[in-house]
Amino acid sequence: MSHTNPVSLEDLPLNRFHKKLAFYSAGGPFLDGYVLSIIGIVMVQISSDLSLTSAWEGLIAAAALIGIFFGGFLGGWFTDRFGRKILYLLDLIAIIGLSVAQFWVESAMGLFILRFLIGIAVGADYPIATAFLAEFLPKKSRGPLLAAMLVMWFAGAAAAYIAGGIILSYGGEEAWRYVLASTLIPGILFLMARAGTPESPRWLYSKGRLAEADKIIKRVYGSDFSVKNMSEAAKDQQVSVTALFHSGYGKRMLFVTAFWTCSILPLFAIYSFSPIVLKALGLSGDDSVLGSIAITLLFVIGCLIGMKLINKMGRRPMLIHGFLWSGIPLVFLGFYPDASPLIVLIMFGAYALFSSLTQVMQFVYPNELFPTSVRASAVGLGTSLSRIGTAVGTYLVPVALSSIGIGYTMLIGGVITLLGAWIAWSMAPETGHLDLHQAASFSHT
Repeated sequence: MSHTNPVSLEDLPLNRFHKKLAFYSAGGPFLDGYVLSIIGIVMVQISSDLSLTSAWEGLIAAAALIGIFFGGFLGGWFTDRFGRKILYLLDLIAIIGLSVAQFWVESAMGLFILRFLIGIAVGADYPIATAFLAEFLPKKSRGPLLAAMLVMWFAGAAAAYIAGGIILSYGGEEAWRYVLASTLIPGILFLMARAGTPESPRWLYSKGRLAEADKIIKRVYGSDFSVKNMSEAAKDQQVSVTALFHSGYGKRMLFVTAFWTCSILPLFAIYSFSPIVLKALGLSGDDSVLGSIAITLLFVIGCLIGMKLINKMGRRPMLIHGFLWSGIPLVFLGFYPDASPLIVLIMFGAYALFSSLTQVMQFVYPNELFPTSVRASAVGLGTSLSRIGTAVGTYLVPVALSSIGIGYTMLIGGVITLLGAWIAWSMAPETGHLDLHQAASFSHT
């Protein structure tokens, strides 16, 4: 190996450690999908049992999203300051404990508070797990494996629908309590898997802790490698968190927040109430639940397609096409809300498949466009800011369905999605061919 031109760690092949880390990190998105989807499955039972008004229904559905707003940025700031490893375990412990506590809840306010706190823990995991993963992965695997995190979100959502359906069938009048507490099982499995994960050498290097970074690199890649094989900014070149609000990084933050909001606002707003939305579009009870499961599985398939296309198609084209072709089905449903159940499912299926191409970019772009010193803070801030509109949208869905009707509700979702296409066309950069340090600098722009 030449010392004048050392091999970059990002050019090495994917190894066993990378694959394990990808699986451990995916535990956060899996639990996020599980936790956020599970509430829609039991909302009818909860509403009856706790005598909820439509306003309380919206608040409880949006509670976790409001929590994510606070947890995202706080978790990102904490992990940039104190390291990736600490919160990597603590946030999962919090998700498990708070989810189990829902079993004993007796009031709308109590459930809202617990869902809000779960959201804080879930929000904290976005920046930790994705920054951790991005900082270890080879360049060719970075896009596909960060995209895979969203596959796990929808896998978690699908698991929630399946587990929720089974528990509701056999759990009796208060089955919803068991459904909400069921997060305990996947939570413990992922917590056990994450134990023993080393700190990010990029983060250690950015803090001037070269000896510790070197030790971890040798452990992960072998004794032939060291910090000399890593492209990373030294401690004296760090960017402060305030840079996220001005100069070039401010513009990148605006892009990340805007496209992320347009991607998830229609998704969460519709998805949190998918059985109710599908029922409003003419599908009966059992058909609406089966339709929700089918649509979730199509999201997973779409994310898998996105994983395969991200390096071949490029980040920018995939984001533009994903927004464009997922917005059209929602606009169609807006104009034809009385379409046959088959057409409704086809349109929702098309939305699910193409929307997945925008969903997978949520973990890719924020981790690539910012340097190590503020990477987690940028992901956390993007998570937080995108949740403002999403929480409002989720809260307004039951209100919109009862006031302006399903047609206009779908039309609004379609317009927001098409706005995302314009934002992607006007602002999205291409970063797929760059290593992590290059993508985060301004040398390519």
